[in-house]
Amino acid sequence: MGGDHGHGAALPGSRRAVVATLAVLVPVAVVTLAMLVWLWPSGQPAREPTAGVERLTGTITAVLLEPCPEQSEGAPRSDPATCGDATVKVGGGPDLGRELTLRLPTGPGAQRFAAGDDVVLIRVQDGESGEPGYQISDHDRSTPLWLFGLAFALAVIAFGRWRGLTALAGLAITFVLLLTFVIPGILGGEPPMLVAIVGAAAIMLTVLYLTHGFTLTTSMAVLGTLASLTLTGLLSYAAIGFARLSGISDDSSFTLDLSLSIDTQGLLLASIIIGALGVLDDVTVTQAVTVTELAAANPSYRFRRLYRAGSRVGRAHIASVINTIILAYAGASLPLLLLFSVGDQPLGEVLTTPVIAQEIVRSVVGTLGLISAVPITTALAALVATRRDPEDAPRRPGAHGGQPASALPPTRSLRRARS
Repeated sequence: MGGDHGHGAALPGSRRAVVATLAVLVPVAVVTLAMLVWLWPSGQPAREPTAGVERLTGTITAVLLEPCPEQSEGAPRSDPATCGDATVKVGGGPDLGRELTLRLPTGPGAQRFAAGDDVVLIRVQDGESGEPGYQISDHDRSTPLWLFGLAFALAVIAFGRWRGLTALAGLAITFVLLLTFVIPGILGGEPPMLVAIVGAAAIMLTVLYLTHGFTLTTSMAVLGTLASLTLTGLLSYAAIGFARLSGISDDSSFTLDLSLSIDTQGLLLASIIIGALGVLDDVTVTQAVTVTELAAANPSYRFRRLYRAGSRVGRAHIASVINTIILAYAGASLPLLLLFSVGDQPLGEVLTTPVIAQEIVRSVVGTLGLISAVPITTALAALVATRRDPEDAPRRPGAHGGQPASALPPTRSLRRARS
C-alpha cells in the first residue's frame, strides 16, 4: 500500500500515512469479516415451490389465429394477434418432445407469440383428474440475456483490459454477496439495516481493492466511501422518521410485511444504503485518482491547492451525477407518474403519497451523501499526497548547485528527462 502501482503518475506515500490508513482500515475489515460470519444465513429451510406448479420451457411450432370474442361495451378490446391457439413443443419435464395445442394468452397487455418463439410454460397438476394442464406464461428470454451479458463482458474487457476483467470480478462478488448474504439474511429475520451495513462494507472493501489495487489512492477512496456511507445512513434514519415513512408503498412491500413480517422501515433504510454505495464509490474513486494525478503532475502543489483543484473537478462531477440520479428515479417511476397525471391530482397530493415521498427522501439523502463524499475524499487524498517521505519528495529549484531546474543546460535537462 506504500505506492500507487496501478497509476502511471502515482506518488509514494509517507510511512506515517500508510500506518494511519492501516490503523483505520484493518479494524474495519476485521469487524466486517466477523459480522459477516456471525450474520451469514445458515440452516435456513429451503422454500418449497408452489405445490402442483412447475415451470418448463417450450418452442412454438405453429400459431392459428381466430376472431376475438365480442366484448361487452366499455370493456377493453383484445389484440387480434393474441386470439387463437398455438402448437407448442415441450422442452422439458415428463412430456419432453410432446406437442400440445394451447390457448394464446389474451386480454389487456397480453404478449404476441409467433412460430419459432421460445416460451415459458406453466405445468399445473389437476387435483381431481390427476392430469397435468399446460399454459403459455411468457417468452423465454434466457438466450437473449446471455448474449447481452456476453457482449457486455467483451466490451468491458476490450476497453478496460486487465482493469476491465477485475471490474467484472468485482461485479460478480457484488451479486454473490447480495444473493447469498443480504437477501437471505433479511428473509431469515435479521435486522435489514444491520445486514445492509455489513453487506455494503464487505462489497466496498472487496470490490474497490480488487478493481483498483491495494494502493493509498484506493484506501483514500475506501475511507471517503466509508465516511460518506455512514453519514448517508444517519441522514436516512433521521429522514425516514421525520417523514414518517413506513416502507410500505406497493404490493411487494405489503406482501413482505404481511407474509414474512419483515421490518419494512428497516428494509427501506437498507435499500437506501445499498443504492447509495453504487454511486458513492464512483465519486470517491474519481476524486482520489484526480488528486493523485494532480499531485504527480504538479509536485509543488501543497494541500490547499490540491484540495481546491480536486474540489473543482468534484463539483462538476456531482452536478452531472445529481441529474443522473433524478432521471434514473423518474424513469423507473414513469408509469406511476403517468397514472398520477391521468388522474389529474394536484401536485401537492402527488408529492405526499407514500411511493413518491419515499423516492424524494431516497433522492435527497443520496444526494447529500454524494455531496459529502467530495470534500471528505478530496481532503484525505490531498493530505496523503502532500505527506511524502523526504527521500521521495521532488527536488526544488536551486537544488542543483544553486541553479533552478529551468536554468540547467539543455543537454543536462535532456539527459535528465531521458533517465
